[in-house]
Formats: sequence, C-alpha cells, structure tokens
Amino acid sequence: MMNTNTSEEIRVGSLTIRFLVEGAASGGSVAVFEFDVPAGAMVPAAHSHDAYEETIYGLEGVLTWTVERTPTDVGPGEVLCISRGAAHRFDNTRDVDAKALAIVTPGVLSPDYFLEVATILDAAAGGPPDLASIGAVMQRHGLTPAP
Repeated sequence: MMNTNTSEEIRVGSLTIRFLVEGAASGGSVAVFEFDVPAGAMVPAAHSHDAYEETIYGLEGVLTWTVERTPTDVGPGEVLCISRGAAHRFDNTRDVDAKALAIVTPGVLSPDYFLEVATILDAAAGGPPDLASIGAVMQRHGLTPAP
C-alpha cells in the first residue's frame, strides 16, 4: 500500500496547506488537502477552474464561500461542491480560526501551485505582491482569476 500522506506544511501568506493525497498517488483521480485560515486572514482572490471540481468539507470554525456571487457558510461537518467554471472565493470573517478539507477531482492541483504562489508572496516581503506573476502561476495550474 502506498503512503499518500505528504504532510508537508506549505505556508501561503497566513494560510497553511497540508496535502493528504496528491494526484500522483491516486492515479490522477483525486487530490486532498487540509487548509487553515486564521481569523481575518487575507485570502486568495476569486477564481475558477475548468479542469476540476472542488468539494469543501468544514472541519473547524466557519468559512464563508462565495460561489457565483452567492455566499454560503461552511462549518464543521458541512459540505460545499464547487462546479468547474464557477467563480468562487472564501473568507474567514469570524473571530476564530477555521480549517477545511478540499477534495479536488480529478487530482490535477498539486503542491507546486501553492509553493509557487508562496515564493511570490515571500519575495514581496510584506509589500504588494506581483499580481501578474500570481496570475501566471494560477493559469499555469488551471486556475482563472475572476474578472
């Protein structure tokens, strides 16, 4: 049996991502990662993806997901399915940290995406990041920034 837990923590700004199953370990069928979102954290801009669905399962706290301009709170034990092509984003507007599980099918999103974005944010040293570079990374990994 193959161990699919990479357990490497990836810091992207104030978010922490831990891949539990990478696409390569599942024959490309699924990628699964946990992510921590501190209260009031800066979060990714709205985006969509055409190559995969994303299912969010709440673990701790509450994240407000806005999918096609409709907000939905996702707390522990609650699930939200995000269809291919649906513009979405999330926020933690509460005063407690949140944690969720993301299931990406097929498993085409890899840790490389988060590592590349983290490198750009780190290079900005707390200043404004290079948005064109972030956009290029997003597109290379199948994410499309929302207008």
